[in-house]
Amino acid sequence: MTLQQQWEPEVYQGQFGEFTINHSDRTGVIVYRSGLLVAALSFAIGSLLVLWQGNNPTVLSVITPLYALFCVALGVSLVTIHIYLEPLHRLLQIFWGIGSIGAGILAVQNSEPLSAFVYNNPTTLFGIGFTFAALTGIYFKEAFCFNRLETKFLTPLVPTLLLGHLAGILPTTWEQILLGTWAVLFVLFALRKVVQPIPPDIGDKSVFAYLKEKQEEKGAAHS
Repeated sequence: MTLQQQWEPEVYQGQFGEFTINHSDRTGVIVYRSGLLVAALSFAIGSLLVLWQGNNPTVLSVITPLYALFCVALGVSLVTIHIYLEPLHRLLQIFWGIGSIGAGILAVQNSEPLSAFVYNNPTTLFGIGFTFAALTGIYFKEAFCFNRLETKFLTPLVPTLLLGHLAGILPTTWEQILLGTWAVLFVLFALRKVVQPIPPDIGDKSVFAYLKEKQEEKGAAHS
């Protein structure tokens, strides 16, 4: 099969009728997966630095731009991800926005490296933690839609680590183990997405069309 044939529109039978997967749909999925991969690698490198030399201010200062890259890449993925429930999709994007703005404010207002400041001030997770709530939403969606084993672990692992640190109930050793496990599983998840067939990530476009039509009818009824 040639590259041109691979990118030709394909017609599928959906729940509410036929739909076509075109070049734009496929490009969107590639962008979504690329964002996940960049986010995963940025997070993994930052986690490795923390676990390796978490007390070195110079090393910790490198984590801030890595975290910025992680946030931007995650934001790109949240724009291009396909989620049937639009309110949920928008909620995850809002969570990302709150967390990213919070992280930016903390980074600008404090001379201490961002990662060190957040670690030493757990209450900052009430702001920056929204970004990870959005990421957990992606994990949950992938676990629910594709039954991925790694995301089944990641979905409870992330809130366990963050809430455990916030409450001060997790020993440092356990926090390190959970962080390392998170980084490894995140990269594994992102790499597996790269080789997954594209159409399943697009989903049933007839459902999107049906939901949009119902929303427009509801809006017209209230106008």
